[in-house]
Amino acid sequence: MATSRPTKATAGSRADQANRADRADRALAYLESAKNLTGSACALGGLALTFTGLAGAYWPVVVAGLYGAGALIAPPTRPPAPRFPDPTSRMDGLRKDFTTLREYLTQVDLPPAATERLASLRELLDGLLTPGWVSEALAQDPEGIHVLARAVHRDLPESVDTYVRTRWWTRMAPGGQDPEEELVRQLALLHGELAGLVAGLREAEEIRQQTHTRYLEDRGAENTYGTGTVPGT
Repeated sequence: MATSRPTKATAGSRADQANRADRADRALAYLESAKNLTGSACALGGLALTFTGLAGAYWPVVVAGLYGAGALIAPPTRPPAPRFPDPTSRMDGLRKDFTTLREYLTQVDLPPAATERLASLRELLDGLLTPGWVSEALAQDPEGIHVLARAVHRDLPESVDTYVRTRWWTRMAPGGQDPEEELVRQLALLHGELAGLVAGLREAEEIRQQTHTRYLEDRGAENTYGTGTVPGT
């Protein structure tokens, strides 16, 4: 059965329709724009001058000029600012990913030293990801979120998976570096990085507290001077 193909005339007709629709949309957008509304308001003022006889025989020029002046002084059309995902939504995604990671870690048989290091590391991650003011503060720190996401998405699962694979090869061919020691070292490095993140958040809160203290001290000093009392008397 033969199928009909669009002809050049049909394609041209569709293009014409699209162009007409685009022109209509532009015209409607201009009619609703601040430039047209401001110009129209000024033109109405010109018509009022015409009815009172102040514009004289040149009223069309006055009306058109006032419309053009209004259109020029009107603010330009401002495109809507792009809306990006809220930082807290990324924290929600990290929590779900960390839950998946924890389920994976429960299936891996790790040596006691690594298990201890991993428990301490998971405690840090739990504290950073638990909903509350800590995670809210972290959500405002793009670099901190990057460090946390890198640990959850890549560093920690890569360290554990590499250990599992290396341990199998070590059993097949004994000798070489102990994979358990390497895993413990990696977990310690990750723990140190996250501990540094926690220290940075704590320092930011301490600075915020000190800043508020100085603000209260300065305000108290201003109130003291305002009442005419000399400090220390």
